[in-house]
Amino acid sequence: MKVILIRNEDKPSPSRGRGLKTYQEARLQNTENLRKLVVDAAAAILQEEGPEAVTVRGVSQKMGCSTKIIYSLFVNKEGLAQQLYLEGCKLLARRFEEVPLSSDLLQHLLDLGEAFWQFGQDYTSYYKLMFGGAFAEFKPDAESMQGTMTAIRRLLILISTAQQQGQISDQEETGTLVSTIWASLHGVIHLYMGGFLGDVNAAHTVYKQTMDLMSQSLFVVSKPDRRADRG
Repeated sequence: MKVILIRNEDKPSPSRGRGLKTYQEARLQNTENLRKLVVDAAAAILQEEGPEAVTVRGVSQKMGCSTKIIYSLFVNKEGLAQQLYLEGCKLLARRFEEVPLSSDLLQHLLDLGEAFWQFGQDYTSYYKLMFGGAFAEFKPDAESMQGTMTAIRRLLILISTAQQQGQISDQEETGTLVSTIWASLHGVIHLYMGGFLGDVNAAHTVYKQTMDLMSQSLFVVSKPDRRADRG
């Protein structure tokens, strides 16, 4: 029987081939990494200087690259704005996810409302970009709107659960109720940002009162009739 000796260098190494990428895969990864760096730079400008400072030229200067690179990655300023919008959705979703779950659904709704107020305070520039029309040319597309729905998933689940438990009337669709809540909270924040509600403390008081009144009206079906108790 003929014995064939295999030298160590001829043995197939389990590590060989692992982690190897084709040129196209490597190029795609590098492109995605570069896109993230550009978005991070734009986000820094957004937070530090406001939405009006986010321009292709401004981002390229912060990155130390030509504007051609930015255009090749995002086509235009609106493409960059869309990525910032999606980043904002992630921040909002994270803020909602940080709110502890509670069996008291009314209180949980108030807690989510407070988390939204704090998001607007901590990420004012993101809020203006996402909900305040800071980029006049940018209109959220289907992907961006889906990002918003993902961010407010906790609110959707809460209202749906309350309806299933009979704490909130199911005569209105869940989405309609969520949109009503959403619009009311935005209204207060927009009035505050427009200077119509005084300082931040006064505006926050109006915001909390709005949340209280809205929550009580939604959960009214689960409350006992106090007039019957008096009789």
